[in-house]
Amino acid sequence: MSQTELRPFHLAFPVRDLEEAREFYGKKLGCPEGRSSDQWIDFNLYGHQIVAHLAPNECNPVATSDVDEHNVPVRHFGVVLDMPTWEALADRLKKDGTEFVIEPYVRFKGQPGEQATMFFMDPSGNALEFKAFHSLDSLFAK
Repeated sequence: MSQTELRPFHLAFPVRDLEEAREFYGKKLGCPEGRSSDQWIDFNLYGHQIVAHLAPNECNPVATSDVDEHNVPVRHFGVVLDMPTWEALADRLKKDGTEFVIEPYVRFKGQPGEQATMFFMDPSGNALEFKAFHSLDSLFAK
């Protein structure tokens, strides 16, 4: 499948509080809000549909795995951005006082798949990763 054939993904995930999710995804990350109810909220995450479902009992600690000498949250989601957008987001989140699980940095320097990455948690403990490549051809490089 070529890049031009990619379609938006849909991801549903649990949150402990909808207003907290609205503040984090809507205001902090700048995701426009779509449909909502008293049980869920649709957000537009860079053209992808993510849905925060009120399910506080499903918000559990996240296991980690060692990647490039960092403890990466195993269960996470995010978006591959272009480098200028990634850099602008990283700068904005730093200025906003975001507590990073993994500070913005370049992973796998000089290797296939070199990428800029950062990890942080939403208020419900969902881990997010945003990454960027100098060339999308490196996305699946071995």
